[in-house]
Amino acid sequence: MNNKTETIGTIDPIQAPVALRSRLDQPSVIKVKYGQEVIELDLREKILKLGLDLHYRQVTVGMQEDGSLVRAVGKMGYREFFKWGKKKLAEGWRIYSCYEAGASGYWLHRELIKLGIKNLVVVPKAMGQGGKKQKTDRRDSCQLTDDLDRYLRGNPKAFSVVGVPSEEQEEKRALIRYHLQIMEDRGRCEARGKGLLCAQGIEVRGSWWQEPAWHQVKQDPSLKEWMREQLEGWRDKVLSLDQEQRALRKRIEALAPSCLPKGVGRYSWAVLEYEMKGWARFGNRGNVSSYTGLCPGVHQSDGRGKEGSINRCGNRVVRWILIEMVWRLLRWQRHYPPIRKLVEGIVRSKRAKKRLVVMAARRLAIDLWRLATGQTTAEKLGLVMQ
Repeated sequence: MNNKTETIGTIDPIQAPVALRSRLDQPSVIKVKYGQEVIELDLREKILKLGLDLHYRQVTVGMQEDGSLVRAVGKMGYREFFKWGKKKLAEGWRIYSCYEAGASGYWLHRELIKLGIKNLVVVPKAMGQGGKKQKTDRRDSCQLTDDLDRYLRGNPKAFSVVGVPSEEQEEKRALIRYHLQIMEDRGRCEARGKGLLCAQGIEVRGSWWQEPAWHQVKQDPSLKEWMREQLEGWRDKVLSLDQEQRALRKRIEALAPSCLPKGVGRYSWAVLEYEMKGWARFGNRGNVSSYTGLCPGVHQSDGRGKEGSINRCGNRVVRWILIEMVWRLLRWQRHYPPIRKLVEGIVRSKRAKKRLVVMAARRLAIDLWRLATGQTTAEKLGLVMQ
């Protein structure tokens, strides 16, 4: 049986009536989800898609003009790239772009939005994992362009979009991360001093740099002069960093509301809110729990399966804060429903307790989101306010 066929571009031959019908029935304006908004995509306009692979001084660009094949543009500096983008906009192109989140931050996203380019920041993923195992900036930019094309065609699984914080949120989050870095520096200096004491067999209870432990160290007959010199240097650094982190902590606590559930803490609330880039950006409880990375992995096939360890997607600082909150709630909120099994001591093994803590932390994140967005009250959640 001979059916008339036609070839459209590089597409395999298909039946002519089907091809013609798809051309005639295709709407000129379609609605697609683009990040956190729904946009109207006018197919009659010239559409340019860009995939950007960012580095400190340059950007590698891949592009697709309308429905043509993806091709590499090349490497260029940021000023040159902005000039090139303005030229394309002047030629009548409607430009959509994306780049992976990372060390380059969000400044480029904001500059592209100012130019009139609709940009997305996406979650990084491993590229060049195929049979050839080849990975270059050129290939990465073209892969991003291809993913953007599939995303605009209505495939939300092409990549995951990162929420871009406002400049105010980014400033507050930078303050929080600066405080965490100061704490890490203090811990390193403290550990080096303790390592020096350990190497010489000098035992100290508590923090060696605090009084009265420091007085005990100085009185130890095993302490030599060269050791004293180094320990004093490390202690001066620890004291300076400790004083700085205390001042930063007070500034961070001032960012949180005064009325909070007992056991949550103003510092923890501020860290949680700004690391999650604001509560209002989450549309449902599934988005909240997914961002915490406390959801169990699933291994299932043919109707059989099991739940694995947590997937650890999202923000590790958020997980740390939520787990800390749960352990504090065991003391201050013993009637909070998600921790009842822990309070009553139904489970005995450490592994089972850890699982219950993870489950409670995931539920706590959802409840705090509902509380912050005004969807419920603390009384309905079983929480006692300060």
